[in-house]
Amino acid sequence: MSEKRRVVAVIPCNNLAASEDFYGLLGFRRDPDSEDYGDYVILTDDGGAEIHLTKAAEDWLVPGKSPFGIYFYADDVEELAARLKGRLLYPPVKQPWGMFEFAVSDPDEHLVRVGRRID
Repeated sequence: MSEKRRVVAVIPCNNLAASEDFYGLLGFRRDPDSEDYGDYVILTDDGGAEIHLTKAAEDWLVPGKSPFGIYFYADDVEELAARLKGRLLYPPVKQPWGMFEFAVSDPDEHLVRVGRRID
């Protein structure tokens, strides 16, 4: 049986527990079917989305200088923004590129945007 084509983000982290807690606010939790890989964590949500967190090599990931970013599509933009209140880089807003979105930094200061298409 073949699997549909998909993409999974692998996010380097200095502190896996802090990152797992952060992405938990976006509705992700540890995949119950995955093994304990130590420095590698697989997270899933109820919609079938998946992200992988991996422990960054020491001194490799410098907070505030991360070139990494991730975009989450979600219908519940306002609810997710409310969970992250106080951490937002900007609140939910209509963007000229046709998205209603907000931005936040994760614990390693990777840019995380969450949005939905504007109809």
